[in-house]
Amino acid sequence: MIGKAEWFTRRKYGGWGLCPKDWRGWAYTAAFIIPFAIFQSLPFWSNNVRAIVTVIWLAVLLIDVFSIMVKVKKDEREKIHEAIAERNALWVMVPIIAFGVAFQAAQSAVLKRVELDWFLVIALFAGLIAKAVTNIYLDRKD
Repeated sequence: MIGKAEWFTRRKYGGWGLCPKDWRGWAYTAAFIIPFAIFQSLPFWSNNVRAIVTVIWLAVLLIDVFSIMVKVKKDEREKIHEAIAERNALWVMVPIIAFGVAFQAAQSAVLKRVELDWFLVIALFAGLIAKAVTNIYLDRKD
């Protein structure tokens, strides 16, 4: 769409996503952030207008970043390193999220009212479904 994959590299040490590789990547990043920050800081718009513009701005950014992420070139070594790092991150996050949901469920039982963070529950089940679908796909592909 707007950005180019050759302007970015995968983020290795500071989370997920992309990291600008050259000045064009930094310019792309600034071109999305600076006008948005200026728009948000000016007092001319109502909260509804701000919310609508924010949703549209984020949708365009997320679609573009996702398309760039898919196109970023990685050699075999980088793919293996990324797969191991993602697996290790998952092994750390899933038990913590599962413990958090179990704690919320136990607390809800004690308080006799449901107080679960449904986003965490959905995240766990979405991850389960993604893993199952991936394994089915890879088993049938081989």
